[in-house]
Amino acid sequence: MAEDPIRLCVWSGPRNISTALMYSFAQRADTTVYDEPLYAHYLVNSDAKDYHPGAGEIIAAMENDGEKVVADIILGPQPTPIAFFKQMTHHLVELDWSFMRQMVNIILTRDPRDMLPSYAQQVSAPTMRDVGYAQHIQLLEYLRDLGQEPSVLDARQTLLNPRGVLETLCTRIGIPCDDSMLQWAAGASPEDGVWAPHWYENVHRSTGFQPHKPKTEPLPSHLEPLLAECQPHYDQLLKLAIH
Repeated sequence: MAEDPIRLCVWSGPRNISTALMYSFAQRADTTVYDEPLYAHYLVNSDAKDYHPGAGEIIAAMENDGEKVVADIILGPQPTPIAFFKQMTHHLVELDWSFMRQMVNIILTRDPRDMLPSYAQQVSAPTMRDVGYAQHIQLLEYLRDLGQEPSVLDARQTLLNPRGVLETLCTRIGIPCDDSMLQWAAGASPEDGVWAPHWYENVHRSTGFQPHKPKTEPLPSHLEPLLAECQPHYDQLLKLAIH
């Protein structure tokens, strides 16, 4: 087991590049990655279990007690010097956040105009709680109260300049950047959560960070009110994002 490992929590919203980022870090020989370890905890502590694809399978496959996940997995012994935890900010329900004092916390955001139509293909009537933008700002404020200034990644900026963004991020974390992080084999990863068949089709076709493609389709009208709620939170994070 590694002594005093670096524990990275990347706090994202859905339909972002969080899985690609997880695959990127999985290429490092010094890193172990974990896919959304708090997902089942979130489902059993919210009504999301009533509409998330594969909810029953997720609850059956994973530890449901979030405090136990934190103690045994997130803060538990690690086989490598770096542990990467892909997390969803909206999974932070009914949970003591103080474990974040021991983490290197990173916030990953995406333009809601790009994200919302993609997410609505799986969850037809998303709410602010589902998409995590307000929770990102709450998390940012909480981490600042702890004396941390988390790095912020924006999906668009990362896809436009993956090498540059990763180099800056690694420098801030205090680890060497590794060129292996820019490429991976197509197909599923052994670290994938059981929900991968519902969400990971695009990343399974990829072999690296894909070029950014702006959305050209008009936003469905039923998503306009939620976009208006999300936009100020996203704009605040975008000002902090690594370019």
